[in-house]
Amino acid sequence: MAVDAPTKVFRFPAEWEPHKQTWIGWPERLDNWRENAKPAQTVFEEIIRSLAEFEQVTVLVSAYEWTNVRRRFEDNQNVRVVEMSTDDCWLRDTGPIFIQSRTEESSWQVCGADFLFNAWGGVKEGCYSNWDKDAMVAWKILDLERLARYTSNMVLEGGAVSSDGQGTLLATEECVLNTNRNPNWSRDRIEKELKRYLGVEKIIWLPLGVYGDNDTNGHVDNLCVFVAPGKVVIHWTDDKTDPQYERSLKALRILETSKDAKGRSLSVYKLPAPGPFYRTEVEAAGVVSTKEAINRKANERLVASYVNFYFANNVLIMPSFGEPWDSKAKEVFQTVAPNRQIRQVAAREIILGGGGIHCITQQQPQGS
Repeated sequence: MAVDAPTKVFRFPAEWEPHKQTWIGWPERLDNWRENAKPAQTVFEEIIRSLAEFEQVTVLVSAYEWTNVRRRFEDNQNVRVVEMSTDDCWLRDTGPIFIQSRTEESSWQVCGADFLFNAWGGVKEGCYSNWDKDAMVAWKILDLERLARYTSNMVLEGGAVSSDGQGTLLATEECVLNTNRNPNWSRDRIEKELKRYLGVEKIIWLPLGVYGDNDTNGHVDNLCVFVAPGKVVIHWTDDKTDPQYERSLKALRILETSKDAKGRSLSVYKLPAPGPFYRTEVEAAGVVSTKEAINRKANERLVASYVNFYFANNVLIMPSFGEPWDSKAKEVFQTVAPNRQIRQVAAREIILGGGGIHCITQQQPQGS
């Protein structure tokens, strides 16, 4: 069921709330993933198996890959493999933003907000020139799950926002207010649309995302996200010569003086910025160059961030990049999520494709 304008009360659940399942895509695009996507597929399989220990996982694959992927997980009853056409596997951004709705008489029911998708910038600035398949993914997922679908005419990706589940939203101006998303929309109109469809009361705007995150124009899920009500983690470096330093400092100053929708001051936990890392000649040569997607060039700085992690039921899946950053980041996660297992997955192959663990996953909350 598609509804053009919300008429109910909505809320955007926090990612740490109980999940029914995780949705994840399968990397196949040869002009984005190196060596026929085989190295990335190995990492995705590890993530899927880790998640399946804690909750159901649905994997979206092409008709070409369905048999291969189904056979990989024949031994795992918690993994469902579904054939669905996509342009790439970034379900955080192409899938629905799962929300909840209710009337005065009813309890919360899971449904989905389906915003427009334009490949992170449209024809001129997007990551690929045709995104017709990706534009249908949210609708198809909600239809498959028989969930109500609320459609918005605003371009927005799931990685561009972070919710505390209690009425507060984090976002970056660099991304959500970018003219390559909604060129004729004012900040006020965008805020009203976010509040309307996501049920939030307050939006905390951070100026810039992570340095070099040109693919998404500074998604907040690389820079700063909620980890609990009143608590956030931030991508941080003490190196004042690094171009990231001023970006993180500006965000920190805003966070330290902001209050959430409940009137609470925020506790800010710093996650160390790993690297910097750069794409090697070998890694760049392994990607097929086409006119349909941006080129992955050798020696360009990669966007590596521990903030790009994923909450699942009773576990936190964090990226690993190599000591000493991994152990320091794990200590922070153990502090902010003391009741969860912490799993580490080597994430270089994912960041080579332009994202992270959070970018490839999408949580579906439990029902009422």
